[in-house]
Amino acid sequence: MSESAYDVEAIRRDFPILATEVRGKPLVFLDSAASAQKPRQVIEAVTRMYEAEYANVHRGLHYLSELATARYEGAREKVQNFINAKHSHEVIFTRGTTDALNLVAQSYARAFLEPGDEIIITTMEHHSNIVPWQMVRDEKGLVLKAVDVDDEGAFNIADMEALVTEKTKLIAVPHVSNVLGTVLPVKEIAALAHKTGAILVVDGAQGVTHMPVDVQDLDCDFYAFSGHKLYGPTGIGILYGKEELLEKMPPVQGGGDMINTVTIEKSTWADLPHKFEAGTPPIVQAVGLGAAIDYVAAIGMAAIGEHEGDVLNYATQRLASVEGLRLIGTAPGKASVLSFVMDCAHPHDISTIIDQAGVAVRAGHHCAQPLMDRFDVPAMARASLGMYNTRQDIDALADSLEKVREIFA
Repeated sequence: MSESAYDVEAIRRDFPILATEVRGKPLVFLDSAASAQKPRQVIEAVTRMYEAEYANVHRGLHYLSELATARYEGAREKVQNFINAKHSHEVIFTRGTTDALNLVAQSYARAFLEPGDEIIITTMEHHSNIVPWQMVRDEKGLVLKAVDVDDEGAFNIADMEALVTEKTKLIAVPHVSNVLGTVLPVKEIAALAHKTGAILVVDGAQGVTHMPVDVQDLDCDFYAFSGHKLYGPTGIGILYGKEELLEKMPPVQGGGDMINTVTIEKSTWADLPHKFEAGTPPIVQAVGLGAAIDYVAAIGMAAIGEHEGDVLNYATQRLASVEGLRLIGTAPGKASVLSFVMDCAHPHDISTIIDQAGVAVRAGHHCAQPLMDRFDVPAMARASLGMYNTRQDIDALADSLEKVREIFA
């Protein structure tokens, strides 16, 4: 779909919340990296499940249970097709990206890494792709290394290669930095990892929302993402894992639906994917995620990325004209995030003031404190784009930032 064929106004009409006024001004929502808004199609799918199709899944033989099971497992197949997983049982439903990454750390890393083995991450990680590895490092006596970024926020794979040794067993990276927008060369990193016998774990929370993702082509071993950033409900996420890895990993939660047999003496585990889905799953949330995938797939992830790229380029130019504003994260080919500081105001003050104009951005350390240290700032303001944002939204942001300068300068 070309940019001229991308009907952003029609898309905006699908998102009821975008008609909201904030303090008498039209809402300008620029915080989709934290959590995206939901189209009517997702809201209606969730409502329909609760009103007419809800029951617990897998164990019931009555009509509603069979229908809910079909909807739930149908959502899994939608995820499989969306990311091009080889098998639907390689798709594990989790509570979100954080839960998915912790599953890999607590199952794979605890079971198969030995004292002295090395894990490599980057300085641009979200805390969800740092803390789980620190926890297993401390428990198992592992070594944790981090690859830095340059002053533009760009990643150089040669810097990572310099850290790899024969003890490197796991590499964990973001697909897209939630602060810098830097897009990492996942396929190249996978080849580097596999050359040394390591596995690659990808935090795809910001990747799958902005570009097509083909996990078989990327050849990553695990790929994690959240539904709520992909225009779906909260409380639902995905861990994709290669079948051969998931098969040998032990479960990390015990309970109903993840077992095959149970006696007082011992239990045996269910087949994939249920081995990792203990208890009543997020049934309605999964169906909502399936509806979100239907929605974005109908528009096309490539078309969404092209549109967001146009708005990002415009925003980069427009914000450059704001006196005293410094963009942080200017790597070539970056995705739809603009983090910045101003020489006259703290990011928290920036966010508070522009909220008076109806403009919603994020301010703080963005769950990336090592990156704040890297750029020697306590916090940043962040405007993040979604499929529904326009150049007019950027104009409203820039105008409100001029108001910040008037007040503080």
